[in-house]
Amino acid sequence: MKTKLPHATSVFLIVFLFIGASQVFAQTIAFTDPPMPAPNQNNGSTNVWPRACASSAFNDYFVTVNWVGTANTNNEFILELSNNSGSFSAPTELDRVTDKNSNFEFFMNFVLPTNTRGNGYKMRVRSTSPAATSTASDAYAMYYLSFNSNLHISPNGDGTTPGNVQACDGSSVTLTVDNLPASSINTYQYAWYRSGTRLTETGPSIQTTGTGDYYVYVDYGDCTGSNPESNHIVINIGTSVDISINTPSNTAFCAGETAETLQANVQNSNYSYTWYKDGVQVQAKQIGGFTYAINTNDATFAGSYTVKVEGPGICTETSSPINITNAGAFTVSKTNADSMVVLPEQTTTLNATTTANSPNYQWYRNSTAIPNSNTSSLEISQAGTYYVAVTQTGGTCSSTTINSERTEVVSPNSFRFEIDYATAYESCSSSSIVLEVNQIYAELTDGSEIDVTSDSATNFTYQWKKGAASIASENSQSISLTSNTENGNYSVEGVSGSFNATSNSLPVQLGTNETLTITSTSTVYCSASDSIVLSSTTNLTGEDFVWERNGTTVNNTEIELIATQPGTYRLVVEKGICPLTSNEITIAPLDPNLITLDIDGDVIFPEGSSKTVNANGGTAYRWLNANSVEIATGPSVTFTEEGNYVLIANIDNCEISKSIEVTYLDLFNIPNVITPNGDGSNDQWVIPNSYSNKSDVRVTIYNAKGVEVLNNTNYQNNWPESSTAFNAQNQVFYYVIKNATETLKQGTITVIR
Repeated sequence: MKTKLPHATSVFLIVFLFIGASQVFAQTIAFTDPPMPAPNQNNGSTNVWPRACASSAFNDYFVTVNWVGTANTNNEFILELSNNSGSFSAPTELDRVTDKNSNFEFFMNFVLPTNTRGNGYKMRVRSTSPAATSTASDAYAMYYLSFNSNLHISPNGDGTTPGNVQACDGSSVTLTVDNLPASSINTYQYAWYRSGTRLTETGPSIQTTGTGDYYVYVDYGDCTGSNPESNHIVINIGTSVDISINTPSNTAFCAGETAETLQANVQNSNYSYTWYKDGVQVQAKQIGGFTYAINTNDATFAGSYTVKVEGPGICTETSSPINITNAGAFTVSKTNADSMVVLPEQTTTLNATTTANSPNYQWYRNSTAIPNSNTSSLEISQAGTYYVAVTQTGGTCSSTTINSERTEVVSPNSFRFEIDYATAYESCSSSSIVLEVNQIYAELTDGSEIDVTSDSATNFTYQWKKGAASIASENSQSISLTSNTENGNYSVEGVSGSFNATSNSLPVQLGTNETLTITSTSTVYCSASDSIVLSSTTNLTGEDFVWERNGTTVNNTEIELIATQPGTYRLVVEKGICPLTSNEITIAPLDPNLITLDIDGDVIFPEGSSKTVNANGGTAYRWLNANSVEIATGPSVTFTEEGNYVLIANIDNCEISKSIEVTYLDLFNIPNVITPNGDGSNDQWVIPNSYSNKSDVRVTIYNAKGVEVLNNTNYQNNWPESSTAFNAQNQVFYYVIKNATETLKQGTITVIR
C-alpha cells in the first residue's frame, strides 16, 4: 500500500513539477498606501511638507512607505517621481533602499532634481523581488528654485535698460529676458505683468503694442513666494513723422569750399534734433536744431550724415543717411616698411604712390621740408621721421594736399638676432629640423628695440655655429639639419658693415630612423632553473645600452641577457641624449591553466565505445596510461578503456602534467529513496556520473516547503551529510538537475529514517 502525501504537499508537488526546475517559490508584497510626505528626519522637524520647494540652500525630503507581505532577500524598494503632469511613462528614481525587507513601515529620503518645476508631480514606490507597485500619491507642487535673483528684460534682448520704449504707429515691441543662459531660459515659466495686471504669456519673451509698465518674474507656482521682480520698462505709443534730410543740390565739395547746409524735412521748434556723421554725434541735441552746416575745413568732413528727431507725442526716429564726399580726395601710400634702418656710409630709399591728378611731391624729415625732394622716391642716409606731402594740381579741387604715413628711420647702436625652429620639432622624436633667423632687432641709444627684419635681413652675411665652432659653408639665413650626428647647440652670427650681431642658442636633439628589435628564446618562465635568452640583431659593440625589466635597469654590459624572472623586458640604446628603445617582450610565469582540455571533469563513455579528447595551448604533447606507457603524441587521443591517464604537455621548454580519469558511463537510474542510517548502504543520494562532478550541471534540492537545502555544481554524491538533521521519520524532497540551457532530470527523494 502506497503512503499518501499530505494534501498541501501533494498540491505543492503538482505545481512544482508543472512549472519546472526554474520555479521560484512565490513571495508577495502589497503597498497599503502610496508614499506619504513625512517630517524631516535629519533636522528634528515634526512638520509634514505640503509642497517641495528646493534650492541650493535646502533640498532634503522624506516620505513614509507602508507595505505588507514577504520580500525576497534580494528585494529593493525604489521611490519614483512622475513628470509634472503626473505621468510615470518615464519615471525619475528618487531613492533606492535594500535593507528594509523586514520593515513594514519605513522612511525614504530624497532630493529634488534641479530640473523639477511644476504643480502636478506624483510619487510611487515599487519593489523588485517580488515586483509590486504602489498606487500613485496625490499631486504635489515641486520646484527646484535654481534662479531666485532679479530678472532683466530689454527690447529684443539687447541687454539695455531703457526705462521707456516708444511703440510707433501701433508697431509691436518685444521684451525679452536677457540674463539667463540660453540652455535654461526656456525651461522656466514666467509671470508677466502690465501696470500690475498679470498677462497670459508664460515664455521668456512677450510682444505687445499696449501702453503700460511691464515687468516679469520666474513663476514657481505654489513655491513662488516673494520672488524678486525684473526691471520695469514703460511702453508709450507715438506717431511717426517720417523724418528725412532734404536732398542738397550738391553732395561733393572741395576742402575749404563753402558747403550747403543740411536741413531736416520736419522743422518744428518744439522738437529736438541730434546730428550724426558715420554714427558719431557732430551736433548735440538741440530744440529746433533742424539744420547742420558742414565744415569743409575739417579734413574729415566727408561721410554719411543722419539726423534724429524727438518730441512730445511723436516717435523717436532717425533719418536715412545723406553721403557727402570730398571731390578732391585721392590716396597717398608709402611702399616701404614703417620702421627702417640706415647704416653708416649706406643709403636706403623711401617710396610713395598716389592717385592724385598731376601730383607735386614734397618730402619732409622731422617735419622740415627737404630741398629738391620733388619725386615719388627719396634716397636717405640719416635717421629721422619721414613723410611726403602730395598736392593735386590737375582736375577738380587742384589745391588739395594729403600727407603720407610716417616712416621711422633709425641708425642703431647694435643689432640682435633671434633664431627659432622653422619646422615642427620635438626633441628626440624629430629626425630633421630647419633653423632660421626669424627676427632682427635694431637696438637704439635709448635702450629700445625696433624689428627691422624685413628691411635688414639681406644686408647681413651669416655664419652658423655649433657650440663654439663655425660650420663650413653655412652662411645663409637658415640651416637644415637631417642627422642625429649633428645634434648640439646652434647659434648664428651676422656682419653688416661695421656691425656684428649674435643670436640666442637653440638645442637640437634629433632622433634616429633606426629600428631596435629584440627577440627571446621563450616567453614562458618555468622555474628558477629555467634560462630565457634575449638578444638583438643590432650590433651593440661600443654602444651605451641598458636592459630593462618592468622599467628598471637590470644589466648594462651583456649583449645577450639571460632572463631569470618573469616581467616585461626591453633594450634601450643611448644615441647622444636621445634613447633608441626596442620593442617589449613579456615573459609570463608558467600557468598550468594554459593547457586546456575539451572535456569537463572525468572522461565518461559507455563500455565498448570510445571517447576522443583534445588538448590546446601547448607546443608538444605525450599521453601516458597508468603504467606510464606512451599511448599517443599530438594534441588528440582516443580512449577505449577506463583507467587513470596522464597528459604531459610542453610550452616551449616548460612541462605541465594533467591527470585524466576515464570511467565507463553509469547506467543506473537516479534513486528516489535513501536510508541515511549510518550502515554504509544507501546512506547518500548517489546519481550517475553523467550528472555528478560536472561544473556545467547544477543540482538543486528543495524541502516540502520549497526551501532550498542544496544548490551546487560539481555535485559530489555527498547529500545528506552526516550532520544533516531530519525532523520526521519519512520526509519528501524535490530535486532538479539542469545545465545552462535545459532541465535534464527532476523528481522526488524520500528520506527514510
